[in-house]
Amino acid sequence: MMNSTRLSLVGWYALSTFIVVADQFTKNMIMNRFDLYDRVPVLPFFDLVLAHNSGAAFSFLSDAGGWQRIFFVTISSVVSLVLAIWLSRLESRQKIQALGLSLVLGGALGNLYDRVAYGYVIDFLLFYYDQYSFPAFNVADSAITVGAFFLIVDMIKNSQAGKS
Repeated sequence: MMNSTRLSLVGWYALSTFIVVADQFTKNMIMNRFDLYDRVPVLPFFDLVLAHNSGAAFSFLSDAGGWQRIFFVTISSVVSLVLAIWLSRLESRQKIQALGLSLVLGGALGNLYDRVAYGYVIDFLLFYYDQYSFPAFNVADSAITVGAFFLIVDMIKNSQAGKS
């Protein structure tokens, strides 16, 4: 039983690693081809853009004067460690939760790398309609969002199973 648990854990950590690699690969491609705030239209509602976010989601605290870098690195490091430990303690039947945690962990580590290496997170995916736009984001942010969705689905599924 221990070997099957360990093999599945390796797979979940491999998924997190894949997210980090894909995130960094795409960010490097954009950084090597774009100047800051360049925009390249791809679809009528989607552009590629190089943006630096020194804050958190939706640029929260981006103009806080620099202390936020250490704050976000610390928070991201602690959260990543907690996620990795949480993932290691799951039972093999908890696949939806493991998927969600793996995606969130990979995304958190991808953005953590940016904060440590550059002092900001590199964003490049920009969706918009008319004059309204969603803040630019990246592969790591996408993984965190999809992972959070799976965690919510797992919570709902487990709460409904508990009522039966």
